Amino acid sequence: MKKALGLFALIVLIGTLFCQDRAKEAAKTEVWEPVPEKVTPGDQTAPPSDAIILFDGTDLSAWRDKDGNTPKWKLEDGAMTVVKDGGSIFTRQGFGDCQLHVEFRIPVEKSGKGQDKGNSGVFLQNRYEVQVLDSYENETYVNGQAGAIYKQYIPMVNACRPPGEWQSYDIIFTAPRFNEDKTLKTPGYMTVLHNGVLIHNRAELKGNTSWSGQPKYEFHSMEEPIQLQDHSHPVSYRNIWLREL
Repeated sequence: MKKALGLFALIVLIGTLFCQDRAKEAAKTEVWEPVPEKVTPGDQTAPPSDAIILFDGTDLSAWRDKDGNTPKWKLEDGAMTVVKDGGSIFTRQGFGDCQLHVEFRIPVEKSGKGQDKGNSGVFLQNRYEVQVLDSYENETYVNGQAGAIYKQYIPMVNACRPPGEWQSYDIIFTAPRFNEDKTLKTPGYMTVLHNGVLIHNRAELKGNTSWSGQPKYEFHSMEEPIQLQDHSHPVSYRNIWLREL
């Protein structure tokens, strides 16, 4: 009996030493610093604590028109809406790499089809567009439908809600980099979720999202404005916030 107990104790000791050795080996790959900054998440689509608020429904102070003036867009019921001859609007602050949240509402229009129905757009760095359009039951070229990285990438799925309902884009943007001689060093990338559904997964931008012609990169600074497009349709926006990455 004593021999059996002694053998059991030896096995336990060997097992303990083995576990200690494994723990020491595992500790070699543990990283304890730097400790990530604490951020309080927002409730659902509310901004997290470290977000830059671009529009909270109360004023247009973070935005300007093309001439630097206060935008003419209509401010009502916590939303801003494109008005006739209002023009596109731009953030007063420029941004590079970022996480952008935008909510938009396509108007209920009895007329119009294709690109002439609920057309607008969200432009990162004033030149890389995620298309806004009524694509719920509205046929158009698929690299120009809602959620498309305009004329470059077709969304993986159509996640549109009907006109009149609020929708959202969550865009993770990695800005392109340029060399000192202004040639492209690394391209830009976009990951996009439409109403919480992934529609682009780190898509490599081919250049500016142009209406005609092939996309190409043109040198620009790292910090450029976000643009919301006036395309002659009364599209509304609300709850816009951004986290710099």
